[in-house]
Amino acid sequence: MMRERATANYEQIKSRRTVRNFADTDVDLEVIKDCIRAAGTAPNGANLQPWHFAVVSNPKVKSEIRIQAEMEEREFYENRATDEWLEALQPFGTDASKAFLETAPHLIVIFGQTYHLDEKGDRVKHYYVNESVGIATGFLIQALHNSGLATLTHTPSPMKFLNTVLSRPSNERPFLVLVVGLPAENAMVPQITKKTLTEITSYH
Repeated sequence: MMRERATANYEQIKSRRTVRNFADTDVDLEVIKDCIRAAGTAPNGANLQPWHFAVVSNPKVKSEIRIQAEMEEREFYENRATDEWLEALQPFGTDASKAFLETAPHLIVIFGQTYHLDEKGDRVKHYYVNESVGIATGFLIQALHNSGLATLTHTPSPMKFLNTVLSRPSNERPFLVLVVGLPAENAMVPQITKKTLTEITSYH
């Protein structure tokens, strides 16, 4: 039974693909909430749960995020990216235009919290923030995929503008923007392969 469950999980998750073309079809917010609940069960440093998930569905806020993100993306593609980096991105057809930030019904902006204030107002440091938030993000992506939704991980750099747009406090650092929705009918899915088990595993 255990082996069957492991195999079934692999067969299910290997069908996941990142898409950049989303339909504007609405997605029930309760589905998003359940997936975030799943993310909140992730293991983390000292059980301090150093994350915040900002769900953005308001078209005006999504538009502002797109404007700010595209400013950073243009700077990246025109000035910061090396030729080697641009060559690596070429098969995926990416550029500074990020229409999906407005088209998709929901964005989940994930923040890592470096500390919190206790009941006395004193700072409590958080540990292994990036590791903890990364694990929670993985849980969230799988939960969304299991629910039948497509996702895209988007990381404009720098991302500090997200604190301003979403009124998040200074103890939070943007980790990534997760674009969530249904794929458009004409969504392009890159033909990619994954490394084999032999290539990614060793036994000792």
